[in-house]
Amino acid sequence: MSTAQSTKRRGQFHTLEVARVRHVTDDSIEVTFTVPDALADAYRYDPGQYIAIRQELEGEPMRRSYSICRAPMPGILQVGIKRDLGGVFSTWAVEHLAPGMKLEVMSPEGRFTLQHPDAPGRYAAVAAGSGITPVLSLIEHALRGNARSTFALIYSNRTAQDTMFVDELADLKDRYPSRLELHHVLTREQRSSALLSGRLDADRIERIFHTLVRPETIDGWFLCGPFELVQTCRDTLAAHGVANEQVRYELFTTDEGANSPRPQHGRPIVINAGTEVHTIEILLDGASVTVTSPKHSNETILNAALRVRSDAPFACAGGVCGTCRAVIREGTVEMRENYALEPDELDRGYVLTCQSVPTSDRVRVDYDA
Repeated sequence: MSTAQSTKRRGQFHTLEVARVRHVTDDSIEVTFTVPDALADAYRYDPGQYIAIRQELEGEPMRRSYSICRAPMPGILQVGIKRDLGGVFSTWAVEHLAPGMKLEVMSPEGRFTLQHPDAPGRYAAVAAGSGITPVLSLIEHALRGNARSTFALIYSNRTAQDTMFVDELADLKDRYPSRLELHHVLTREQRSSALLSGRLDADRIERIFHTLVRPETIDGWFLCGPFELVQTCRDTLAAHGVANEQVRYELFTTDEGANSPRPQHGRPIVINAGTEVHTIEILLDGASVTVTSPKHSNETILNAALRVRSDAPFACAGGVCGTCRAVIREGTVEMRENYALEPDELDRGYVLTCQSVPTSDRVRVDYDA
């Protein structure tokens, strides 16, 4: 995955106005927000980063993460939203979001970025469905930023009609015909090439790497999509001798995320007399606050933090984005899932607080690390 940004910036929410809503497919939209001059620095971003949107729907506060889909442009911020099956927020956005509406939008975060954006590089990406959104931004920026950079994209969708940003990709191909390779793979529609027709399983990925995009010719890889596809690509690239540091990946979950409930404002916890508790000290923005959590509740650090600090940072709450990461300064925790932290971050004591449950009587958590 990508390396950490050189300057850590806390994600903050601001109210932005929707300037435009454009349907990309029947079930997906591109949303353009206006960024006022006063917030220009707050919303400065690297291609490949994401924002979180906070909105109350059906009486419940919701927070969803969406990748920025275009290379940086002054005064605007654009994201792609695809309707997920059963997704409350994505369905509302696709059906009801309109220009003039105002939403709470978090400043950009994420490390799925080009490590050296202005240096020449030979890049490749494998994306599926809405996984194209950050990749589109990366492609545009890399090719525009250096005349010697190249990019190869393997992009999987069910049908041509389901393919997000197909016109934008074609425009980029017209603009950079010798430096951009496009390989559209359709899983439920026959293409003229048998290799590009069908599911991107391990066998098909291996054949594509053998014939179309050879790993030994690529300096940096970007993988974005569901877990199974990303993991299969990582395993295949490793078998070809591609080093971990050459591969960045981002997982796309469904709108509703994992089966466990998402924290939004810290679910209520009742502590009865005599209940054994964990004592959790939270350090955030230079201020320290302490909260207790019943041992039997298996409450995550993030949920406990949200009960006393509603501004505790998080976006996906599924162990994917890394927004909620913090250092454990004292005590121990058990982290259930980790799709965001690198081995060196784990060695330095970082955890994903949305996935971490205390295992010691006292835990001290530093979000400012």
